[in-house]
Amino acid sequence: MVRKLEEVIEKPLKQSPGTQLYTGVDLGTAYIVIVVLDSMLRPVAGAMQFAQVVRDGLVVEYMEAIKIVQNLKALLEEQLGVELSVAATAFPPGVSIGDRQSIKYVVEAAGFEVVKMDDEPSVANRVLGITDGAIVDIGGGTTGIAIVKNGEVVYVADEPTGGTHFTLVLAGARRIPFTDAEAIKADPRNYKEIQPLLIPVMEKVAAIIKRHIQGHKVRDIYLVGGTSCLPGIETVVEKHTGVKTTKPSNPLLVTPLGIAMSCLNNVDQ
Repeated sequence: MVRKLEEVIEKPLKQSPGTQLYTGVDLGTAYIVIVVLDSMLRPVAGAMQFAQVVRDGLVVEYMEAIKIVQNLKALLEEQLGVELSVAATAFPPGVSIGDRQSIKYVVEAAGFEVVKMDDEPSVANRVLGITDGAIVDIGGGTTGIAIVKNGEVVYVADEPTGGTHFTLVLAGARRIPFTDAEAIKADPRNYKEIQPLLIPVMEKVAAIIKRHIQGHKVRDIYLVGGTSCLPGIETVVEKHTGVKTTKPSNPLLVTPLGIAMSCLNNVDQ
């Protein structure tokens, strides 16, 4: 599904009027991502934009967030040839009910009817299909953890360490603006050079994971979220937790996919 989504982001699939579509809106700290699936849960389109309108699960630039979601929605509707009306969204597991509602209000104000909300690691598991293990969503602002036993989420947690912290370390070390550091971090060609600066932050993320999985007899860790795209982060996590750690080919797209999938059974047919 991730590979197919990457394909349709580049080349969206036109849809017939009246086609049932499921939309997932992921308001991330670094990126806002919208994914569209058809009635068979096959990706048909997707779009994303770098944005700093959310911080640690809290919408801090409300009007700008609405504008970005509106623009992405309009772009996808033009590409697909149909209107997108219903959507699901998600939130980091540690945020308050009020902050969850602010995320919902942004999506509604952009023109969607919100039919489902859930925590990010749990929706990621709609894609991964994990029955036992820990799903760790390392986003731009937070690291969210969901422990799954026998197919049920039995524990969730969230701590404020994510991609923003990696960028801040790089910006401080290089004495450059945050936006310049973000661009350097996002370019895979720079990774070998900056890796030594980022490993301590990876180790901090690993320590967070280790603390939360203690006592749960976790045998596998699965990394998702945009920050998990950093090469080698799974190796660092596995080394410091002692637990086998893997990640999909493009961790950034897993949670948005799961959000769109959560529309199923919540949309009137």
